[in-house]
Amino acid sequence: MALLIFDDMLVLLQMICVIVVAAYLLTRCRIFTDVLEGHPTVKAQVLLTLVFGALSIYGTMSGITVLGAPVNVRDLGPMVAGLTCGPFVGLGAGLIGAAYRMMLEGFTVYACSLATVLAGLFGGLIWLLNNKKFPGIRISVEFAVMMEGLHLLLVLVIATPFAMALALVSAVAVPMIVANALGMFIFSFIITNLQEERKTRGERDNYLRDIERKNTELAIAADIQKSFLPSEIEPLIGFDIAAMSIPAKEVGGDFFDVIPFAVVPAKNHRAGIMIADVSGKGIPAALFMALSLVIMRVNSLWHPHPADVLRGANDIIAEDSKTGMFVTLFYAVIDCELRQVTYANAGHNPPMVYRAGTGVIEELGTTGVALGIMDLATYTEQVCVLSPGDILLLYTDGITEADNEANDMFGEERLREGLIRYHELSSCLIMDSVLRDVRAFAAGYPQSDDITLMVLKAVEDK
Repeated sequence: MALLIFDDMLVLLQMICVIVVAAYLLTRCRIFTDVLEGHPTVKAQVLLTLVFGALSIYGTMSGITVLGAPVNVRDLGPMVAGLTCGPFVGLGAGLIGAAYRMMLEGFTVYACSLATVLAGLFGGLIWLLNNKKFPGIRISVEFAVMMEGLHLLLVLVIATPFAMALALVSAVAVPMIVANALGMFIFSFIITNLQEERKTRGERDNYLRDIERKNTELAIAADIQKSFLPSEIEPLIGFDIAAMSIPAKEVGGDFFDVIPFAVVPAKNHRAGIMIADVSGKGIPAALFMALSLVIMRVNSLWHPHPADVLRGANDIIAEDSKTGMFVTLFYAVIDCELRQVTYANAGHNPPMVYRAGTGVIEELGTTGVALGIMDLATYTEQVCVLSPGDILLLYTDGITEADNEANDMFGEERLREGLIRYHELSSCLIMDSVLRDVRAFAAGYPQSDDITLMVLKAVEDK
């Protein structure tokens, strides 16, 4: 008896393998994915009815015969049709499978045909109760077990003689229930994987679209931010000047500016320079940078003295800043005729002054706190006179804090050494050489902070 059951299950498993291959190919068809998306066309429903009906017929044709009655997985096609496509497709597939079963006759013909129709119908009702969605592996397998139990119960109730029906049910109950449950499990597993695959693909596509959109927005933001910085620096009488800003990300919080005051005829020999570093990085820093730059430009035209410029800018920034962000900033007014630099330093890295006559490097220290830290902050100003050959080097901490793979920082000492080493070059070449030294030191290690550098070299009048 046990050997007979094993042989029966082997045959049924062979049938299931064929059905599974067909199921896999079917689930990759466009008409089936339209159904899973919840908007099947009438044409798709008709085609799927025929396909699942054909699977039901195959389940009958490839079955085995026990006590003169065919044992098979006929109900599997209609069950899957109902669970995935709804009652119309399920019922249609069941009717096709039942019609073929009626042609074979036998004492179980009415019970088996009715069970096949009910398999598709009940599967469709479960689909409706699950908000027109496939119910998943567990419910589908449980439904297959209960449906085959109902199938066998119908045989006992309808088929005659009862003794033959009972003998048949006793012989085929285990292989039929196991085979149909296993077939449903495999089919459900394929469908669930397909749904997860489509969900993952959809999430990936959405993610890629978001990345593309954000990259586009960042590119636009970077272009806008670049437009705030001077694209070209107008020559200053008695000075050679160069500047560059390199953000660590698409946009950054560093900025520099050169403000000619030629709008005031009596003072057309003056110019303002500034370099600044906003706390933080990325979009927030870029927005704060734009605000700070505009405020500084306006204040530099209102006030003739650097200390007053910083005081006025701080009052506005501190009042409007609700995020706790601040900006360190060095601002100076240059008298090109006297080569005199009057400056105020709001907590920024002290600029370096190379004295050509002695080779000594001086620092222009802070004269107040960073802008935005506190209301009503006070600032003082200092004066520095440059002789021909002297160099004023302004920088942000992205240079001195540039690190390498060993977590070593570039540091101020290397910057001083570079300034001494390149002091005979033009301001542009000094800037390029220092930046090259920083890149060589980092040796390909990612830039962690925005880098901004300005070089102002006093030259002989021509």
